[in-house]
Amino acid sequence: MEKQKPIKLAKYLANLGYGSRRDVERMLHAGRVTRADGSELKEGDAVTHNDILVDGDSLEPAPGTVLMLHKPVGYVCSTTDVNPVVYALLPERMRLRSPVVAPVGRLDLDTSGLLLLTDDGKINHRITSPGTHLPKTYIATLANDLRGDEAAVFGDGSLQLSGDDTPLAPATLDVIDARRARVTITEGRYHQVRRMFAAVGNHVESLHRSAIGTLELGDLTVGEWRELSTVEVVSLLSR
Repeated sequence: MEKQKPIKLAKYLANLGYGSRRDVERMLHAGRVTRADGSELKEGDAVTHNDILVDGDSLEPAPGTVLMLHKPVGYVCSTTDVNPVVYALLPERMRLRSPVVAPVGRLDLDTSGLLLLTDDGKINHRITSPGTHLPKTYIATLANDLRGDEAAVFGDGSLQLSGDDTPLAPATLDVIDARRARVTITEGRYHQVRRMFAAVGNHVESLHRSAIGTLELGDLTVGEWRELSTVEVVSLLSR
């Protein structure tokens, strides 16, 4: 059970995107910040995140949370862009937090699937660090039939992409059908999966990330998000 502790409520709620510290101080003075039982909260009260209500509503996920989003095609992993941004799929305060709830790595405009976001910089770094070698699995739909040797080419550790100085680490490929394959990589080079298929004379028409490490999208629908459990986060970081 989360232990109650004194909280500087104005700073805490301001960092969660509820306005400036002065805005939040006004909310406190107006009695808009309460416990779940309806009793008013004051600056410095001992309370847990889950027991705080603002205007009768529970707070969004606590600091240090990791979110999983099923990113649709056509959305950009950025705070601003001419195209729709992933923050349009999240509560507005996620973008207003300090620190911001930031994407963990990127999925490009034309790629869908599992995207993680967190406001914990240490977690973000641990997941994205090249030394982590965290496997990421993609389902690629191709313009042409697989020729049959892609698994061997991707898996032997000698494939070098145009413009790169070093070969790719071995990757695995499992055939789904004639024009679809499941590819698992442990690096994150620019447009890597698309460039891998280009290197063997094919073109990726659509790309979908289905898993990161031990995490899978499961039944999370397109455009929806959820908070990861502590067990899921620990499992993800335990590699």
